[in-house]
Amino acid sequence: MLAVLRREEKYLLTLGEALQCAARFEKILMPDNFSKNGSYKIRSLYFDTADDRDFHDKLTEQNCRQKIRLRIYSPGDSRVKLELKQKENVYQKKRTLLITRADAQALAEGRYSVLLNYGGPFAGEMFVLLTEGCYRPKTIVEYSRRAFMAKENNIRLTFDSDIRALEGTRSLFSPVLPLYPVLSGDQVVFEVKYNQFLLGYITDLIRCVDRRSVSASKYCLGRSLSYPFLN
Repeated sequence: MLAVLRREEKYLLTLGEALQCAARFEKILMPDNFSKNGSYKIRSLYFDTADDRDFHDKLTEQNCRQKIRLRIYSPGDSRVKLELKQKENVYQKKRTLLITRADAQALAEGRYSVLLNYGGPFAGEMFVLLTEGCYRPKTIVEYSRRAFMAKENNIRLTFDSDIRALEGTRSLFSPVLPLYPVLSGDQVVFEVKYNQFLLGYITDLIRCVDRRSVSASKYCLGRSLSYPFLN
């Protein structure tokens, strides 16, 4: 189990602004391990309760809230990330458990007992949370990411574009999905992720982002068919 505690700030940019910022970053920062050949795909299957409690907690900006998801980088992946993201005030805690493809499909079908095979407190916690909360798959969100990193303070700067979604599906591993766009083609979600504080030269780098941070949850964007008022 991997645990990360950090702060996250999000900004909505135009494609032109994102390209301008990325051109500055690549002169100073390293691409992350997945971005060495450019952008890469991310696909996540999000879970929520029957009454969409996590969704509404995000919309109403509750100080303590959470998200549960399965994450892959290709439909052919044999290992899948089961992630629990919990926010308390300004800090995000993300815990990750690597599970098999077969067990990920079992979770998508509501068979949560497979988690008991992993042992450890986090797997047990996730079994109880998913079972007692009556969690079910809600939406798949897929997008392209280009990311930069600085080793100091575990800083990551990410650009997410072509964000698309599909509701009411468990087909996490389907090679082709009828996804629909949730933002205009000219919009990019830029995220700054760091531990406790930003280093001075990183702050200077992101001055190209001349706007206030926004709440741009990709999970909430993915629910736009059920909740059209989000658009």
